[in-house]
Amino acid sequence: MLWLASSDGEAISTLVYPAEELFPSELTWAERGKALYFNAGNHGEIHFYRLDLATRQVTTLTRGPRAVRRLSLHDASGTLAYLGNDFTHLDELYVARRDGSAERRLTGVNDAFLAGLDLQPVERLTYKGADGWDVDGFLVKPVGWQPGKSYPMVLSIHGGPAGMYGVDWFHEFQVYAGQGWAVFFTNPRGSTGYGHKFERGIAGEWGGKDYVDVMRGVDAVLAANPWIDPARLGVTGGSYGGYLTNWIVGHTARFKAAVTLRSISNFISDDGTRDGAYGHATDFGGDIFQKYELYWDRSPLKHVRNVTTPVLILHSDNDYRVPLEQAEQWFRALRRHGKTAELVIFPRENHNLTRTGEPKHLVESLDWQVYWFQRYLEGKADAVPPDRR
Repeated sequence: MLWLASSDGEAISTLVYPAEELFPSELTWAERGKALYFNAGNHGEIHFYRLDLATRQVTTLTRGPRAVRRLSLHDASGTLAYLGNDFTHLDELYVARRDGSAERRLTGVNDAFLAGLDLQPVERLTYKGADGWDVDGFLVKPVGWQPGKSYPMVLSIHGGPAGMYGVDWFHEFQVYAGQGWAVFFTNPRGSTGYGHKFERGIAGEWGGKDYVDVMRGVDAVLAANPWIDPARLGVTGGSYGGYLTNWIVGHTARFKAAVTLRSISNFISDDGTRDGAYGHATDFGGDIFQKYELYWDRSPLKHVRNVTTPVLILHSDNDYRVPLEQAEQWFRALRRHGKTAELVIFPRENHNLTRTGEPKHLVESLDWQVYWFQRYLEGKADAVPPDRR
């Protein structure tokens, strides 16, 4: 919700936007205080919007399958400047009029680099999840795709769960596609960009209807694309996506390989050691002292004996959002039960390793992911792990 309050704190705050459909961020005052500009995710895209403070009406300023961010407004001339990217292009600088018209791209700093790459587009697939809810999925074909051939597929699950996949730039998906693998990713309940009801649909449902949403997406993409080999499926994800990866391998044997990053394995210990202690109360209707059995029931660690999928665990030693002990517990439990598992710890990194980590660690993380999927998804027994090259 967006509220206005006087700077002296004396006047009563006023609700100006309930944020039932769009979740505003990057707020910018505009038009001498007559409007607020903001950006928000919307069905896999990220755009700028104008909120008229007198009428409370919201107008869309940018359009198209892309993501725009970092708005700068020159109020006097009515000019907008911002960054924009899409699934096959990194950020470039754009300018437009205040209403989003007459858009021009000012930079092309990545043009020469991108011209030398074979990047794959993304295809949208909407399907029915749990409760008959519409869920957006996205498919990337392997580089060099040919009809009549069969290909493996990697399922990727985003973090959050209040996050969103879509037409934004995701370099790891291009890496997977370059290896000859299809990539499927989806926005199950809990995701942003689909309104408040959809985002809060995760409450009390971690590992429940969100799991159904994701697995029905896998079924839908396999049914629509018979060239994907159902016997060669991989799964990966980070943070909440890592949690759901752990949950998935404890509840189905459909996946041949799993890579889990910065993931939760045990809600009981996580809630006592993370940077936001007891931070899951809104998800489970209470903290661990009130809902202990529910927290344990929804912990992948409880179901570790069911795992048959080889699991690679990647974690950072300075991760305070999901502490390292979560990875250690998951690894030790897997090995205790005779499962195939490896643990790789990245020094000096935090929870955001795969986006803001040291460049060499970004590359090494991808190298480990590729190695694991080569070995267990493709069955290449001679695949060499990065630490032995």
